[in-house]
Amino acid sequence: MLHFMTSEPEQRRGPVGEPDGFGRLWTPHRMAYIQGEGKPTGPGADDGCPFCAAPGASDEDALIVARGERVFAILNLYPYNGGHMMVLPYRHVADYTDLDEAETAELAVFTKHAMTALRAASGAHGFNIGMNQGAVAGAGIAAHLHQHIVPRWGGDTNFMPVVGHTKVLPQLLGDTRTALAKAWPSA
Repeated sequence: MLHFMTSEPEQRRGPVGEPDGFGRLWTPHRMAYIQGEGKPTGPGADDGCPFCAAPGASDEDALIVARGERVFAILNLYPYNGGHMMVLPYRHVADYTDLDEAETAELAVFTKHAMTALRAASGAHGFNIGMNQGAVAGAGIAAHLHQHIVPRWGGDTNFMPVVGHTKVLPQLLGDTRTALAKAWPSA
């Protein structure tokens, strides 16, 4: 579970900072992402790829929303918005052009199902959908292809990301996974 710790505005001077009237929202769980922990060293679960390891765990533990024959949908552990999902192949490939036709087709179907589930479970108004191909393009785990499906709502951008570089999420990831799995369209 993720826990957020807040503090009252700093009232002390010295090494802890000057008082500025702002409270602080501490999200120490993000440090693992910032420092690059969990990035694969090779092409499989044994080499640290979290996307290769995920299918070996239970859906609840791995935050898997749905499994297909060639791809699966999983919640992003470091979401931009509540319900931020990724669709990825079981096979460890880095580039979109490395997918075979069946993987490409199922990835497209799962993207549509993710949108349907997000609309049903959370009333998403729109989506940002895409892939970052390669580390230089912003892929956090460039070695294993993944497509992001980020739900959006009117007015979902507020002062927190702009001023605090922090996203406030209204629901725990496990609860989000359960809601989306229930809303996932049947095949």
